Amino acid sequence: MKSFLFALVSVLFLASTPALAGDVEAGKAKSAICASCHGPTGISMSPLWPNLAGQKEQYLIKQIKAFRDGTRQDPMMAPMVAALTDTDIENLAAYYSSQK
Repeated sequence: MKSFLFALVSVLFLASTPALAGDVEAGKAKSAICASCHGPTGISMSPLWPNLAGQKEQYLIKQIKAFRDGTRQDPMMAPMVAALTDTDIENLAAYYSSQK
């Protein structure tokens, strides 16, 4: 019975965890424009811009989409993310979350 309950809880947990579908290499290729402020690996050289390296993938997706969709306002970020697709955002988030 314990084995069955453990298996059931494990399946339910995995089913409720969002899939991380971003492509790290595609995100790296897309990150060139981000690098001017956030650094080539997501470590900013200036205290004016946050580090993206090591942030949680789902957090980055949520924040970048919020900038793109206008629910989070920033005059510098808005034009940078305006043309990004959901796939672009997922790939960028995968890349930056993979960085140390």
